[in-house]
This record gives sequence, structure tokens and C-alpha cells, in this order.
Amino acid sequence: MVNRRSFLMTTAVAAAAGSLRAEFAWPQGGAEALGFDEAKLEAARANLAGRATKALLILKNGRIALEWYAPGMSATTKHYTASMAKALVGGTSLLVAMADGRIRANDRASKFIPQWRDDPRKSKITIRHLATHTSGIEDSSVEGIGHNDEPGWKGRFWKRDPDPFSISIHEAPVLFEPGTGNQYSNPGMAALAYAVTASLRGAPQSDVLALLRDRVMRPLGIPDEQWSIGYGRAYKVDGLDLYANWGGGGFTPRATARLAEWMMHGGKIDGKALVPQRSIKQALAYAGMPVPDRTKSPNTPGSGLCWYSNFDVAWPAVPRDAFAGAGAGHQMVLAIPSLDMIVVRNGNDLVKRGEGEFWQAAYEQLFAPLMDALGNPAKPLDPLYPKSKVIQGVSFAPESTVVRKAIESDNWPVTWGDDDHIYTSYGDGTGFEPPVNEKLSMGLARIEGTPEQFQGINIRSSSGETKGDGAAGSKASGLVMIDGVLYMWVRNVSNSQLLWSRDHARTWEKGFKFERSFGSPAFLNFGKNYAGAPNDFVYTYSQEGGSAYVTDDAVVLARAPKTKLRERKAWQFFAGAADGQPVWSAEIAAAKPVFRFPGHCQRVEAVYHAATRRYLLVVSYGHNGGWGIFDAPQPWGPWSVAFHTEYWGLGETHGYRIPTKWTSGDGHELTLIFSGLVYNGVSNDAFCTRKFKLAF
Repeated sequence: MVNRRSFLMTTAVAAAAGSLRAEFAWPQGGAEALGFDEAKLEAARANLAGRATKALLILKNGRIALEWYAPGMSATTKHYTASMAKALVGGTSLLVAMADGRIRANDRASKFIPQWRDDPRKSKITIRHLATHTSGIEDSSVEGIGHNDEPGWKGRFWKRDPDPFSISIHEAPVLFEPGTGNQYSNPGMAALAYAVTASLRGAPQSDVLALLRDRVMRPLGIPDEQWSIGYGRAYKVDGLDLYANWGGGGFTPRATARLAEWMMHGGKIDGKALVPQRSIKQALAYAGMPVPDRTKSPNTPGSGLCWYSNFDVAWPAVPRDAFAGAGAGHQMVLAIPSLDMIVVRNGNDLVKRGEGEFWQAAYEQLFAPLMDALGNPAKPLDPLYPKSKVIQGVSFAPESTVVRKAIESDNWPVTWGDDDHIYTSYGDGTGFEPPVNEKLSMGLARIEGTPEQFQGINIRSSSGETKGDGAAGSKASGLVMIDGVLYMWVRNVSNSQLLWSRDHARTWEKGFKFERSFGSPAFLNFGKNYAGAPNDFVYTYSQEGGSAYVTDDAVVLARAPKTKLRERKAWQFFAGAADGQPVWSAEIAAAKPVFRFPGHCQRVEAVYHAATRRYLLVVSYGHNGGWGIFDAPQPWGPWSVAFHTEYWGLGETHGYRIPTKWTSGDGHELTLIFSGLVYNGVSNDAFCTRKFKLAF
């Protein structure tokens, strides 16, 4: 039956900050009004109903799009969570403890589990490892054998004899070095429950049940009778009251949805934050650890802190900001912030044993049909330009060949100097080894050598270096050397500013600022010391907006004579084309896009590729691993697509640069410089290089 009533909850809450009465309502929204194709949504529901589904609740924009229960199930009936408890219980308790400063993701677990301090492997395990199944602790499940029939310590774990926590800490072995692999681990989660509870010593809520009840569930208006955890009991171990966080929960679909909605909205209720938004973001963001084996199913997701993440498009039809919790029998909660959408499904397995892998079934039977009913909102947008007729293909060297130096420094605009070295600037780090003695928002460096064997040398400059972090600190966005003078665009300074150095980056002079737009400009680079430029103009591209941290719809272009770069009045702005020729204006307000790709323009790079006589515009689509190379016969176009990807497979990367010095004589072999975050246990927050080839 379909329940047409709004979901109303009112409950008095004794929270840590005092008494709170929470009331919330999910009004009916009407599927069509919320953007669903009603026929497709009903077909998806009917398919799920025929696949052992007992409950299906879909919220969108704070309204109920669909709420359906099989006979014997209702809005107030608790359903077992299975391993969905890892997110609902384990993830939520961890984030609250982190928000309170009692525990950190990078803490060694032995800080809270003293029994591990002298163990050569367990002493290396961090909270992050436990929360992402990368600790190496062996799982307690044996495929094809019922839990209670499993041998040895594994069977006793499930029988809870004498308790699962002691078994997990003392008996479960570590199969590999922590952080080097991915092994689903229920005992690892038990160890996490122990560590989180140990961190609560002396807190107003000293166990996970009290923490969830007083800090989250009651403030959210979820009655005590609509949820339970830990197989209904605590285990007294080492003076701690420990509750299972790997399973053993019972939640109504509405309780699950309410909790996930709170997470999706950044931890706020009625405009008030129960925990800082940064704690929510940390819990939900991909945690950087090795992803699981995807040979059986490409739909197996990576992990945040106890929550699954779609950061690398494991669920292609689902937006990348989606996160989920999941358990045996396909207990599922899916949250999609960009769509303001929650899906809860309870029941038994969606497919029979042997007919499909767990995540493949979840994606094909639940996620993808619902996205289809919404019109496939995650369908990639194709570039607005035709495929290149000159550059036939782009192929990259294997991921294993990526070279990473200057760890924990990023950005890296580059230019080919008159002394045959590459000059660059790094951000938010300490540069190449040996590092400088303080973290800089903007530092400078010189690179000597070939792509196969190079050395980075930090250049200290009191007039060029800046301090700060992220958007709060100025950073270089573009470099070019012309006639021995190094010019640098600096962003995050209320748009951008031009600086120059006459002594190879040791001292800098400051010039004018662009007063609008041009938030992250990059020079068009040619050969050594600007050799090979076809005329006396210097060109600068930028995303059209004023911030390097926003993804814009277009790229703009400006130029100035190379002898007058330092004069603001000498700069002209591309203002469109007439009869196939560019129109230039002295007014920055008249600037028009030279390149368009809605929602895909954030930070750019531009180089001239002499072998093809093509201008290459490299456009980063954000910090999510999506980017493209576009080629044209002139700096202003017309553009065609040489390479385009919404995700190239290395995690959340950004800042793509092509040093012209490292292009082979025939133009076929090039090197890409990029940065990013930790992916698969390896840090891309570095000076990363990867060779690639152009076919032409």
C-alpha cells in the first residue's frame, strides 16, 4: 500500500545542550511535481516489489515522492539493518566523536586500544583504516558458510562468545600492512566501536547508544522506539559499555531517511548545527584509502568514513556526490545532495544467489531505474565542439608510471625559461625535497632535467612567497618567460594581479589587477623564452568568473603587446568575432567567451603545439578528475575536442599543465603535470607527472 500521510514527529529531547522539542514533517510532494516520470517510477517500484522489497521510501526536496510498504511492514515497523549499521551507527558515532575533538581519523587506533601498542602491525592501524576496511584485519565471514557454523574465532565472533569485541581485538589477525589493501572487515568495525567508546571516557554520553540518542536521534525527532542498535544489548569490556556497530540494528525506513537527510544537509536541523559541517564533510568524503577489488563488479564503491561514496563514478547513472549505507539483504540508504534526494529500501536480496554481485544488483535494480525515472540527471554533458580532425587520439602511460614529487604541494603553473629550465610555483605546501621550513600559500621552484629524470629546486623569495591556506592565500595561476623576464599571474587577490621578476624568480615587482572576471588567468606558452610565438602579442586565458574555486560556464581571453604587458591600458579583451575575425575591446566589461562548456570551466592551461600548428586549451572541469584538451588553429578558435573525460580514473585531481619543454621533437610525446588528493592510498597532492601521446 502507499501511505499518503505526511510523516510527523514530535518528541521531547534531553540533549547535551538542554531540552529540545523537535518537530518535522515530510509533506507529500507528488512524484511528477518533483521531477519523476510517474510511469517509470511505478515500474521501478513494481520491479522492486517483485524482488523481495518490503519498504521503499523516496524523498526529494524535503517531500515524499513515494512511500510504499509490503504487507506486514509499515512506516513504524523497524527493519533489521544488517551492515547498513556500519554507516548509521558506526559512521554517525564516529563523526560526533570527531566533532567533539575526542578522536581523529588519522589517530593511531592504539591510542584507544592499548592492547595493540606493541603489535608490529596493529600498532600501525589508524581510525581511518578501521572506518574504510583498509586495516588489514581479517573478516569474520566465510563465503558459503552460515555465521554460526563458521569455525574458530570467526564463529565465536558471530555467536558473541564471550563477546565480539575481545575476539576482534585479540584474535582476529592482520592480513596485510594497514592502508595497503581493502578487506571488508566486521572485526575491524568492532575495533572501531571500541576505539570510539574509549574516546568517550568522561563525556556526558559515555557509550555509543547514549551518544546517538542524545546528540542525534532525539534532536532529529526520531522516537526511541523507531530505532535500536547493537543486537539490543551492550557488552562490558575493559570498563566500557560496547555496542555493535557492524550490524544488529533495527531502524524504521523513516528513521533511516531522517538520519541520512540530516547528513545530506550538513548536520543542520531547523537551521541549527548539531555538529560542525566540516565533520559531516569529512565523514562523507572519499577517505583516500585503497578501493575494493572491482574485478567482479565495477559498481563496488570506495569509502568515506563508514559511508560509501560515489566519488569515482562506481554508479555511473548517479551523481558523484552521492553517498550510501548498505547491508545484507540489500538494506540500502542512498543520499544525493545535488538532487536533495533520499532513497531507503528494506527487504531481502534483490537477486538470487549466483545471479549477480551485491553492488551490481543494487545499481541495476535500484539506483539506475530511479535515476532513469528522473531523466538521468547524471548523464554527462558533451562538449559543444566537434571532434578534432587534426588530433586523432590521446593515450596515457599506465597509472603505475606516474611520478610524484613535492608531496603535499600543488598548483604548478609552468613555463620554459631562457636558461633551459622550467619555472613553476607551488601552493599550500613546502615544495620539493628538501622542503622549505614553513608551509607556503605560494612558493617558487625551478625544475632541471628531463621527464625521465628531473630535479625540483625551491627558490626562496621574500617578495614572491606568500602565506595562507586555500582561498585565503594568494597563489600563482599562470607563468611565462619573455626575453628573460618571468611574468606571473597571481589569483585569490580580488581577481588577479600581474607580477614580474627580472632575476629568475628571486625578486618580484607587483603590477596592476584585473578588476573583474579573470579569476584564474594562465598565459599561452610557446617555446623556450617564448620562442616560436607568431606575433608580438601575449595571450591570457581564464575561467570567466572572479574566483578560482567556482566552476564557470566559459573561458575568456585577453592579449597585450609583449613590450607592454605591465601596462593595464595596453590589454585588450576578446569581444566576439565578425566575419571570422576576432573583435578586441579595451573594456574588460565587453569580454565575451572564447570557449564555452557550461558547468565545466575551472582553471585553464594553454600551449602552442608546434608539430600540429594547433593551440591547445586545457580545461579543468573542477577538482573531480574531469578535464579536456581542446585544439584550434588560432588562439581564439574555432575549437575542437582532442580529449575529454568526466573522470580519468585517478581520484579527485585538478590543475592540468603541459610543459612545452617536455614535448618531443616530433610532437607526439608529451608530459602532463597535475595534482589532486589521496587516491587508493597514494597522495596526488604533489607534483605529479604522467606521459601521454598525441596521435596526428
